Amino acid sequence: MYYFIFSVLAIIIVGLFFIAIHLGFRAPINKETGNPKDLLGVNYHQLHIPINAGKQLFAWLLPVSDSNETLIILHGWGSNAEMMLPLAALFYKAGINIVLFDARSHGSSDPDTFSSLPRFAEDLGNVIDWLKQHHPDRAKKIALSGHSVGAGAVLFEASKRQDIAAVISISAFAHPEWMMQRYLKRFYVPALVRQLVMRYVEWVIGHRFATFAPLSTVCKINCPILIVHGKEDTTIPIEDARAIIANCPEPHLSLLEIENANHDSVDKIEQHCEKLIHFLRVSGFNI
Repeated sequence: MYYFIFSVLAIIIVGLFFIAIHLGFRAPINKETGNPKDLLGVNYHQLHIPINAGKQLFAWLLPVSDSNETLIILHGWGSNAEMMLPLAALFYKAGINIVLFDARSHGSSDPDTFSSLPRFAEDLGNVIDWLKQHHPDRAKKIALSGHSVGAGAVLFEASKRQDIAAVISISAFAHPEWMMQRYLKRFYVPALVRQLVMRYVEWVIGHRFATFAPLSTVCKINCPILIVHGKEDTTIPIEDARAIIANCPEPHLSLLEIENANHDSVDKIEQHCEKLIHFLRVSGFNI
């Protein structure tokens, strides 16, 4: 009898533990409340890009009439396309087409069972392929930019393709295990439990962390890469960006450290917009 009760309690505790993991790492959904025309005075096309299992991604295309080059911008965890509009505006004004989209279970895109960096990258891959198929006149050169988890996703996707001409990574972590360790330590989770959580997350998402860690994916990318990071970032410290550079000291990989900027300091990045635009110019873009 006692053994039965103990077994039931153990099953309940384990079940609650795994439910807590899913709830703790679930991305908040923030839907768009504005659009590029209202917020920036920019004409746009609203898109619904089909992906696997009948799902669709919500997206905006900001067209430039005389440009055959496009920058695709990917948001971070719990964010959406609208939140990336201030960054998009910098490049749009420089004369390049912009595509912003919501990853699955984010913004106005269809939901899915869970979110992960590999799924962000998969969604990005679908957007790239859609653009090349439906707007080949705008896809002569494609650049990617992402923030936080989105930054890791653009690096992961670019590491698997040969059709990307430049990548701008903003506030990326160096390794997902480092990030999760930092997060779990805030809640005083014991080391053994932290290891169990990370192995379980790897099992759920179907990828080992090492396969998509920016620390290693940058070394598989042949096009120019600009790593942008705030020096006051407390969510993902600047040391992560420096570790990425140190692990792959290639001439096509560079680091821009932003003074007095934290993880979400888009305003500080805007102050360095000429450096970002210059990066695309020297990477072969006609802007």
